[in-house]
Amino acid sequence: MAWNPGVYNQFKSERAAPFYDLLALVNPVKNMVVIDLGCGTGELTKMLADSLPGANVTGIDSSAEMLSNAVALENDQLHFAVSNIEAQLNQNEKWDLVFSNAAVQWVDDHERLFPAMIATLNKGGQLAIQMPAQHHNISNIILNDLAEEIPYKQALKNFKRISPVLDIDRYTAILFENGALSMMVFEKIYPLVLPDTNALYNWVSGTALIPYIEKMEEGIKEDFIHAYQQRLQQQFSKTPVFYPFKRILMQAQF
Repeated sequence: MAWNPGVYNQFKSERAAPFYDLLALVNPVKNMVVIDLGCGTGELTKMLADSLPGANVTGIDSSAEMLSNAVALENDQLHFAVSNIEAQLNQNEKWDLVFSNAAVQWVDDHERLFPAMIATLNKGGQLAIQMPAQHHNISNIILNDLAEEIPYKQALKNFKRISPVLDIDRYTAILFENGALSMMVFEKIYPLVLPDTNALYNWVSGTALIPYIEKMEEGIKEDFIHAYQQRLQQQFSKTPVFYPFKRILMQAQF
């Protein structure tokens, strides 16, 4: 997907809030070997590295655009590479901490993905994951409903992104089935207070909207965007806009 770091970073502080909650779940151990899966622009990965004494941290992201400025953050402790999550997990490397903040929701088949991540952990290693609870979030539901309507269904060639995100009960079972010695898994609402639905649209346009508009031709793409903006206005008619954004956070030790 064609990520735009400028659009993504319009809500830098709002997107960072769950990162700090996830970071607080990590149990720091000296000299940890760490991978950050889907590290985005790398700024939060730098904070992760700074919080772990003596750690060796690698941040990977599939978007060269998102990583374009990350090289300036590199030091003896921190390195970045362009790679997708599936490819990274196939490298047979081992880690003391597999960390991912708002990225694994883009990878399909979590029944397979989570055991694959766990398999890369050293003995005593930790898994720390944060992701949107996409099946509960209204902006995603409106987007998927619109993609089912004519003429957008034809323009998208029946494409509709089905979220791979599971219910938290299933994640706890997957962690247990794969040897977790301890775990914490919960959902948390991060309230977004935005001036209007245009701001809410801008929030969505930096992430969830991308797979849809990149598949459309000019003309129908603009119609789709306009229709989506209208649906947001209907759903969120009051100003300022209050949007309860639900996320899943988990940490487990193995």
